[in-house]
Amino acid sequence: MTFRAPLQSLDLALAAAGLPDLIAAGYPDLDLETVSAVLDSAAAFTEAELAPLNREGDRIGARFENGVVTGAPGFAEAYQAFAAQGWNSLSADPEFGGQGLPKALELAVFEMVHAANMAFGLCPMLTQGAIEALTLHGTERQKRLVLPKLVSGEWTGTMNLTEPQAGTDLAGVTARAEPDGQGGYRITGQKIYITWGDHDAAENICHLVLARLPDAPPGVKGISLFLAPKRLIDAEGRLGAANALRPASIEHKLGIHGSPTCVMLFEGARAELVGEANNGLAHMFVMMNAARLQVGVQGVAIAERALQQALAYAQDRIQGRPVLGGESIFGHPDVRRSLALMRAKVEAARAICLLTGVLADRARLDPDADARALARGRQELLTPIAKAWSTDVGVEVASMGVQVHGGMGFIEDTGAAQHYRDA
Repeated sequence: MTFRAPLQSLDLALAAAGLPDLIAAGYPDLDLETVSAVLDSAAAFTEAELAPLNREGDRIGARFENGVVTGAPGFAEAYQAFAAQGWNSLSADPEFGGQGLPKALELAVFEMVHAANMAFGLCPMLTQGAIEALTLHGTERQKRLVLPKLVSGEWTGTMNLTEPQAGTDLAGVTARAEPDGQGGYRITGQKIYITWGDHDAAENICHLVLARLPDAPPGVKGISLFLAPKRLIDAEGRLGAANALRPASIEHKLGIHGSPTCVMLFEGARAELVGEANNGLAHMFVMMNAARLQVGVQGVAIAERALQQALAYAQDRIQGRPVLGGESIFGHPDVRRSLALMRAKVEAARAICLLTGVLADRARLDPDADARALARGRQELLTPIAKAWSTDVGVEVASMGVQVHGGMGFIEDTGAAQHYRDA
């Protein structure tokens, strides 16, 4: 089934979230015609370039051979086109090469990316979080040499938190960062579940890594944040030799097979401190909160894709005696009820995510301090809701999509099962 970007629904949700008022108040060089042009262009790119790669990405997936991770067929070329067209830089600060567009507009574009090909979208999604973390907490060197490359998409970013013995309980992190005597550090340790931790789509990968300094206090108060690139970066921003880090394997997951989820080994890898020593968890929360909202958008996206497929199937499948007219199962009341409930959940989750994006900009741009504080409070309230509820919606709607297909939903050839597995 062919993916179609839900432009009408996105326009409605952006309007309901307050994007027009935000533009009028905080973006004097932006108008709604430009917003529509951005969305139209994103729709064309995701439909033509990303959606056709989705099934092969699931079927073949990323590969790990002789210590090298290779993306699913076509993913590297699609990523380079994605970066070249500027989709990676939508909301980033113009000082570092970004377009300075509203966060909600970026989220709307990324919904289309994730719906077309969620395994692909995970790569730039993690880079967005790295951009936000370095924008707030990076050193002058990192902002001058690394941030523009992440914004442009020439380099990608990752988030290295989890270890075999330390999942959500990051107090158990044991990766070590030893001073190298030259102002830098050497990281040693193992990280797991690292999304797009290694690949062949970009010339460098910037790993943001949680680790402990030798004199760090125990628990979460002793964690620092470091930047460890796959290839070393000299004082002029040129790439040098490979760093002492590598993928040990990739995970064989239930879904999102096109996204390489790596076990990463840091074997004395050169690294730079990001922000303050022993305050790394607070710095990483910038990236984690960005990822929370983006993952909520992924839930919306996979639900939208499952809904589109279920609706198309229901309108085509002939079975039984429909009581609401026509010959297909779309005329069965319970099929209509399922599709209506799927649509309602998708629209509600989309509205919550885009409203959270608008609030993020209001918290930064509103000229009134009290209004900024109110927006920030609402944003902080809605971020975990957007993440948790919208991802639940993704699973529920994808499951309902399988049921609309009936027995055919359990046959991989229809594609409905992939959405459920990916969710």
